[in-house]
Amino acid sequence: MDWEGLNTGLEAEELELELELENGDREHQEAEQKMEFRLAEGTRLDVGVTERVGKSRSFIQGLIEEGHVLVNGAARKANYKVRAMDQIAVVIPPPRELKVEAENIPLEILYEDEDVLVVNKSQGMVVHPAPGAWTKTLVNALLYHCRNLSGINGVLRPGIVHRIDKDTSGLLVVAKNDLAHQGLAEQIKAHSMARRYLAIVHGVVFEPSGTVEAPIGRDPADRKKMAVVFQNAKEAVTHYEVLERFRDFTLLEARLETGRTHQIRVHMAYLKHPVLGDPLYGPRKNPFGLQGQMLHAQLLGFQHPRSGEYMEFSAPASGMFQKVLEEIRRDDLE
Repeated sequence: MDWEGLNTGLEAEELELELELENGDREHQEAEQKMEFRLAEGTRLDVGVTERVGKSRSFIQGLIEEGHVLVNGAARKANYKVRAMDQIAVVIPPPRELKVEAENIPLEILYEDEDVLVVNKSQGMVVHPAPGAWTKTLVNALLYHCRNLSGINGVLRPGIVHRIDKDTSGLLVVAKNDLAHQGLAEQIKAHSMARRYLAIVHGVVFEPSGTVEAPIGRDPADRKKMAVVFQNAKEAVTHYEVLERFRDFTLLEARLETGRTHQIRVHMAYLKHPVLGDPLYGPRKNPFGLQGQMLHAQLLGFQHPRSGEYMEFSAPASGMFQKVLEEIRRDDLE
């Protein structure tokens, strides 16, 4: 199976974790596993436990987030630096039954037929279940709305062809059967699906338009981040156009040619214009107290996988996005 085509945007570590879950961790028995040990002083907790337990790092990070890794009887963060004589206790629970529950969560659906569904995802909603977010995701809501979704991406991601980040709002197309999924995935792989975003970024972008062509891979200094790197990276191309300039910010339209994890956020940070409110790639504090980035997937266009007809959808930016934009404009007038 062509995983690259059908799982667009998934990185190797994420896929490895999900396959471990889907395989039920067959190398081990169904019973809960417990172990205790010590690590060398100064070792980062998730790194040391990963080496000792022999699982993927993403799997261990999931255990840490769910409180299954304790240091001297207390939960710690993944980046905790181990001290001398710390006692590490790890509990590996029995494999989780792969069952995603339908939840009655409101959805803003722009279009639906027997093959596809276009939804305007709200900021703060995770697209599909994963460690730390097993409920209240877009998939949970979709399963309540329509029982039939494509099964190509497995139990955890039914119907999901492409994703946007939790704190990015905007348009997604969902496949309701495998024929639709394959047709949409082929368009993503061929870069023929139209995807345009609105972004408010830090600083003044002087060029009226431009293209960022810089490969993206895992940040070697922080595995939770992506970065422009030139080893173990994938081609990434983002086109942008300035819509409005302000004293301290710029409103852009960004068009994706490729679809890498955090692509617009990484490329804008690479240009020294990180997305406003981005907690991962921008300043830790922002003047608006935002907890998520001002990034909105405003336009989505594709050929219908059955009829071949080109379809295009647009959705205005979220209320928070508009509120911040109005405040920036008001500040510029003072």
